[in-house]
Amino acid sequence: MSEQNKPEILKMELEALSKNEEFARVAVAVFMTRLNPTLEEVDDVKTAVSEAVTNAVIHGYQGKGGSIYLEITICGQEMTVSVKDDGIGIPDIKKAMEPMYTTDPDGERSGMGFSFMEAFMDQIEVNSAPGKGTAVTMKKKING
Repeated sequence: MSEQNKPEILKMELEALSKNEEFARVAVAVFMTRLNPTLEEVDDVKTAVSEAVTNAVIHGYQGKGGSIYLEITICGQEMTVSVKDDGIGIPDIKKAMEPMYTTDPDGERSGMGFSFMEAFMDQIEVNSAPGKGTAVTMKKKING
């Protein structure tokens, strides 16, 4: 495999605290600079990562703590970001991905997290099951 086609990978484990959402955004932004992205591409990815991490903290762990696993892979000009948790899981992924749908008991969340992820990334895949956690995998071609 040539050096150019060899994937570069960054893996991190973060505590499921809302303050770590900003850290995840910055880490992804710094890592993707090697692709010479536009400011708009950086902002898009940061927003999608922010939504995924926030979902893990608020919905996955319900604010009770745990670990969030962030993995970023760059291969060529394509970037894949995976955000995983070991939280409560999502019983109905299709329903959870509907705009304005939220399980936030306080009603402070807009229910637009997945919609934002879909809008800012080229592809999003959600795998989850009750009691098994959630994995959100997002892809974006940079300078494509």
